[in-house]
Amino acid sequence: MPTGVRVDPYSNFRFHVEIDGMTYAMFRECTGFMSEIAITENPQGGVFETQKLPGRVKYSNIVLKWGLTDSADLYKWHADAIKGMITRKNGSIRVLDSLGQEKVRWNFFNGWPSKYDAPDFNASSDDIAIETLEIAIERLERG
Repeated sequence: MPTGVRVDPYSNFRFHVEIDGMTYAMFRECTGFMSEIAITENPQGGVFETQKLPGRVKYSNIVLKWGLTDSADLYKWHADAIKGMITRKNGSIRVLDSLGQEKVRWNFFNGWPSKYDAPDFNASSDDIAIETLEIAIERLERG
């Protein structure tokens, strides 16, 4: 990289969520981009050390939080899952630059809505009503 060229990191508030081709830009928060490889310890005979071997890969749930609106698409996806109609969907979380151009993305695969949390209401508060949806995923890749 040439000397004197400044590369700023991307802001964490410019992102879109895409689920099966439909783009949502209304989220307040999107978390859960984590993968982990379990460690299996294998004791070695005659040695006081253990060998560490890679085990199963595990992905955390993606958690979406958004302000309550008339749109019920994500709630309906979860309501169908409660009725036993699990629909697995692929999606992406896309990070945008200041011009709205996609710069980084994480793709998730075979996701289904495992938890929904409706907003809490309080007459003495001026907070926005927030809905939350957790999506259980089978794989996550940075694209």
